[in-house]
Amino acid sequence: MTNAAHVAQRFIAAWNETDPNRRLALVVEHWSEDAHYLDPMMQANGHPGISALIGAVQQRFPNSRFVLQSAPDGHNDRVRLSWSLVPAGGDPVAGGTDFVTLAADGRIRSVSGFLDRVPDGA
Repeated sequence: MTNAAHVAQRFIAAWNETDPNRRLALVVEHWSEDAHYLDPMMQANGHPGISALIGAVQQRFPNSRFVLQSAPDGHNDRVRLSWSLVPAGGDPVAGGTDFVTLAADGRIRSVSGFLDRVPDGA
């Protein structure tokens, strides 16, 4: 059984890390070499690509943080988590549900994201 809370915390930590070197280190540590990310608006492959994608989202939404909306759940090598993107002192501007598949070593292999709330102008 997957520790869904642990996987979700590692996932959110990477999305909230604004230092590019530390973010890349988190991605390398917690995502497999062949990892890929896909949602309706963007996609990335590999450690550098995923870290760059996260950095681009942070540039588009400065001073915002990702927060879990509820307890993640999981089974076998799968985790489901729901999140919101919240600007400092504000209300959420985006939200979604992501489905994570883990590699045999427990690192994130793939993420399929679904957007429940899209920011204006996106």
